[in-house]
Amino acid sequence: MSQRVAALISHSHPPSPAEAVQLLIDAAQENDWRLIATGEEIAKHGSVTGIEAVDLLPRQVDLCVVLGGDGSILYALRHFAGSGVPVFGINFGTVGFLAAVERADAKEGIGRAFEGETEGIDLPGLEIDIDGGTRVALNDIGFIRRPHDRVAELSYRIAGEEVGHVRCDGLVAATPVGSTGYNLANHGPILAWGVKGYVVSYIAPHSLTARALVVAPGDVLRVGNASGRESVDVAIDGEPAGVLASGNELEMKFVDGVGRLAQLPGTSFYHRIREKFGHLAI
Repeated sequence: MSQRVAALISHSHPPSPAEAVQLLIDAAQENDWRLIATGEEIAKHGSVTGIEAVDLLPRQVDLCVVLGGDGSILYALRHFAGSGVPVFGINFGTVGFLAAVERADAKEGIGRAFEGETEGIDLPGLEIDIDGGTRVALNDIGFIRRPHDRVAELSYRIAGEEVGHVRCDGLVAATPVGSTGYNLANHGPILAWGVKGYVVSYIAPHSLTARALVVAPGDVLRVGNASGRESVDVAIDGEPAGVLASGNELEMKFVDGVGRLAQLPGTSFYHRIREKFGHLAI
């Protein structure tokens, strides 16, 4: 049997995951895993041995371990999108909604991951054609008014029918995973993992009737920017991705099974909701 390979991705801001990196190296050696990372990644952690440097992370490994928050986990999920590689996160961020374990439990979590005690959750995404290429979001796609510009005027069509046309600060299309992010801040609904569909919500709509809408997975979404208005920025999982110019539209669609998140057995989405955000009502 060939040696299994794990890729390391970590964030570069406090708190430092240095101790967890050493735990990862020790567990990899103990369980006969080969641990790889880019040279840039290795340089974050000073003089460490036990990690093999590669120019680029390959698309086919047995496991990706992320030491970071949701942003780092999303980066890993996008890198391995469509490959089936499970991403196992240890929370070194603020919320860490996607993480399998908290940093206090890093040693146990790493050991169980290398021993194969994980379950995979398939995550959907939103696919968008922008700037001549196709991109995939695991969390959300945002259309956001630029600072100091006028209020945006955005519309959206679903399955060819215009559903909303509102002056606003922007619009967010979110997957079930992303529904607990920007969409949640906009008072949009939370979609449980496993729901087939996505949600569209306006950001600060100038309307008393604008409501978030849950969209069926097979229905294509087109977002339009009214003629005569300024361009709005487009962000994929919070990262700049391009612009939606005045008078133009962009199309996006739901795609299933884009990413694979590794979790420990017994993980419950509803327990996670309560632990990270508190009771929905008390």
